[in-house]
Amino acid sequence: MDDWPFRRRAVVKAMLLGSAVPCVLSSRAFAALSCDGHIVRMGANVSPDTLNPFASYSNWWPLVYTYDFLVCVDAQRHADRRGFAKEWSVADDNVTWTFKIWPGMKWSDGQPATAKDAAFTYNYVRKSIGTPNELNAGWNSTEGMQNVESITALDDDTLQIVTKSPTRWPIDNGVMMVPEHIWKDVSYADARSTFRNDPPLVGTGPLIIQDFQQGQFVRLSPNPHFRTGQPKTAGMVFNFFNTADPIAQGLKSGNLDYGISLTASQWADLSKDSAIEVGQNRIEQRDYLAFNTASGDGAGSTEALQDPAFRDAISYAIDQKAIVERAYQGHADAGAGLVMPAAADYYSDLSNIRRHFDLEEAARRLDSAGYRDVDGDGIREDKEGNNLQLELITGTSSGTLEIPIAVVQLIAGWLGQIGIPVSVTQLDSGALSARTKAPAKGGGGWDLLVAAGWRSPSAHDLLVLGKSADSSNTSYWSNEKFDQLLSEVEITVDLKKSQELVDRAVRLIYAEAPYIILSYPLMLDAHRKDCFEGWGTEISGWSYYPFDRLKSV
Repeated sequence: MDDWPFRRRAVVKAMLLGSAVPCVLSSRAFAALSCDGHIVRMGANVSPDTLNPFASYSNWWPLVYTYDFLVCVDAQRHADRRGFAKEWSVADDNVTWTFKIWPGMKWSDGQPATAKDAAFTYNYVRKSIGTPNELNAGWNSTEGMQNVESITALDDDTLQIVTKSPTRWPIDNGVMMVPEHIWKDVSYADARSTFRNDPPLVGTGPLIIQDFQQGQFVRLSPNPHFRTGQPKTAGMVFNFFNTADPIAQGLKSGNLDYGISLTASQWADLSKDSAIEVGQNRIEQRDYLAFNTASGDGAGSTEALQDPAFRDAISYAIDQKAIVERAYQGHADAGAGLVMPAAADYYSDLSNIRRHFDLEEAARRLDSAGYRDVDGDGIREDKEGNNLQLELITGTSSGTLEIPIAVVQLIAGWLGQIGIPVSVTQLDSGALSARTKAPAKGGGGWDLLVAAGWRSPSAHDLLVLGKSADSSNTSYWSNEKFDQLLSEVEITVDLKKSQELVDRAVRLIYAEAPYIILSYPLMLDAHRKDCFEGWGTEISGWSYYPFDRLKSV
């Protein structure tokens, strides 16, 4: 799901033209499959590095098919998307949560899956807090657990979570439930690093990972003990790609049944094929332009990046509507604040404070802030008298939708028109992650960043992009008032109060402009109609839907 901790992490297409892209289309695991095998062949722009949920954020897909969350996003949105817990409630004190686990549920190896496993999973993570090997490097993370008082299995079917203060963390967290009998002997040091969790995995999801070839595919088989009955499909091969091109090719040739992460032009082309049905859905991804606001180690090429007035002026040089129309071909919503339309409980278009595209206004504000073209060479100088020549880095992180190269081209063109030349450096997922790490961990040194984040629609995750010292905060921005509002959000259960706090925080960071939200892209997908039926119309990014209900044609 932004690091979606809930954190989701593809490479700009032009960067990949000369790269080695693993092509599963020609592999034995891929090519040997057909409709007769009743195996779903899926393709996506992802690059999981391990199957260990304690050690990585790049493996959301495919782990989401094997491991259940206690609740998480889809269980709250859809009554038929329940996870490890069948139902839940919070007491009048707003700190005591009770979860009823599916009675008689089993792990895929046939052993009972109970509240004791859920309690083990959470307490295994929680007890690592403050140790040298704290579990904070993957989906199964300590984030939010500092506010937990106790997690107890009252009996096999009942889990109780008591928090120190009110919070929605018990139902919003993205911790994947793992079996105690598999993980109890794994040390914290191994769990957060070297333990790869090799297949076959043991989970409670509908499909169990049986084989993993890094950079190529995972093969999954139906879970014979799945709580609503064994899925009708014979399994799935989830193919990994670095770009959307082979996904579109695979759909047209019949070598893929379902593909996501499609570009707008591919989607339009596939929509003309009578054997293929296309779809699009709002998701929680935000594509943004970040300013490197760091000072000292990791700082950018000019102190202007640390000046809110400079960032405010640049904001008037970015035309989000043109980006949607020209780069995304209409398959996106224009960016505004941190909250995307998919997070309907918190979204606001900020119409009363929203900036408008006006290059003349951008130039005027730059002049007023002291960033003028003093020597008349067409390039503005910063307050130290140095020419403003900014480096923009970009790329697509694993698990996020590909950002069209046209987005970067448009931004560079607009900034050039107001006297700020921009050079562009395109990076693969790993290099992008390294460059955007905190300066203390070797990151920084760039000026502008065009990237994406995909996190959950919880109040905390909507705001964490601006949290001081958080790994998601790629602008390195810090603001005490914002952090205080986020702290209040983290101890709020009441939705109305939470909405008010989020709105205040969103408006504060919008005014300071460490980020310019460019767009909220739509997920473009397509599936063939000749092998399977029951796809449905809404493909979720937060669970395994609809692969537990497909039937062969």
